[in-house]
Amino acid sequence: MNLLTRYLGREIYFGIGLVFLALLMLFSFLDLIHELNAMGQGQYNLGYVLLFVMLTIPGHIYELFPVAVLIGTIVALVQMAASSELTVFRSSGASLWQMVGALFKIALPLVVLSFVCGEFLAPPSERMAQQLRLKAQHAQVSLKEFRSGVWVKDERSFVNVKNVMPDTSLLNIDIYKFDGTYHLQSITSAKRAKFIDEGRWQLEDVLETRFSKEGTSINAQPLQEWHSALSPGIFNVLLVVPEQMSAWSLYQYTEHLRDNHQRSARYQIAMWNKLVYPVSLLVMMLLALPFASYHRRAGGVGAMIFVGIVLGLLFHFAGQLFASLGALNDWQPFMSATAMTALFLLFGVAMLWWTERR
Repeated sequence: MNLLTRYLGREIYFGIGLVFLALLMLFSFLDLIHELNAMGQGQYNLGYVLLFVMLTIPGHIYELFPVAVLIGTIVALVQMAASSELTVFRSSGASLWQMVGALFKIALPLVVLSFVCGEFLAPPSERMAQQLRLKAQHAQVSLKEFRSGVWVKDERSFVNVKNVMPDTSLLNIDIYKFDGTYHLQSITSAKRAKFIDEGRWQLEDVLETRFSKEGTSINAQPLQEWHSALSPGIFNVLLVVPEQMSAWSLYQYTEHLRDNHQRSARYQIAMWNKLVYPVSLLVMMLLALPFASYHRRAGGVGAMIFVGIVLGLLFHFAGQLFASLGALNDWQPFMSATAMTALFLLFGVAMLWWTERR
């Protein structure tokens, strides 16, 4: 059994590595072509473009993990079946369940690597890439959720932010503070807000209008401290799409939205996707196993690889479709995130049953 696991592991890891290399070269080349269109804006030269493309590679690695594992495993198994190596293993007493167990052992390091990449490498790398491009282009994130910018509820205050800089400082911010009966107490307008530490921001060029029974008072200050539960992590959401965030950041943001009675379906689905995604590698390994019954007379190796590519892309894009439909229709987040993985698991088990019956 250990001999089977080591031999399969060597062949499968080599196949996955080749597929990863090919896919990453393709996606990086496409990113390079896309970024060349923006080259020349500000200081965004070829050096920055290449650095941006390099910083997006961890995100591509995470996204392509299931596809690469499926195709790489199919390549290895089909080649071993074509040379009758798997037939020798089966004739030597290796059962189907022993093959499944060996593949799961081989997949476990990949599951851990996928989780580490998705939690600790891809999110900060993607954020750095976006910040690098914005700084080089002398740009800022313009919030377009409404014409007036983005509105965020912060306990008894409603905060309106027009722009977020790459360092997550805020430009053109308005804070509408209400009392317990939702009567407007004050409106604070500031040109800029900088984060100091947990729960504290520094407002610059402040104009505060207070409303009371005695009347209205206006106070202008160059600096003012603002106590708020909002953090730069919340505004980092505007730089990185939810699918590129870590599960912990998504959990924190969904809790903030839930506490303020706001919709959080998209971020909950993205969070569950992050947690389930590494497990899908086990499903991909299981799905590749029926290809081990391949014989030369059943068709070419290229045909089997093409089937693997189609299945991998179907899993990737159909999963995104289910997540989008779930966010639009308020489906249960866990079900929306796990539907495609469950369907592919059933499909893989059905294929195994069919090939064994043959």
